Amino acid sequence: MSNTPDLVGTALVWIKSTYSGPEGGNCVEWAPSYATAHDVVPVRDSKDPQGPALAFSRDAWSSFLTAVREAEFPSA
Repeated sequence: MSNTPDLVGTALVWIKSTYSGPEGGNCVEWAPSYATAHDVVPVRDSKDPQGPALAFSRDAWSSFLTAVREAEFPSA
């Protein structure tokens, strides 16, 4: 049995991150309704919506968001 969620054919509502740039660069989307119903948070690159999606545990996603808010990542 796989721990990877089957997102293919699933009607997900994707929300673009407020940290994504207005010019269309650095666009990350996540599916909050799926995350609410399951123990994983799907994340994808909005510039490639048919491409792969990553699935993070709720704890891992929460830790990532905290690190972003606290500017723990160097800017490019």
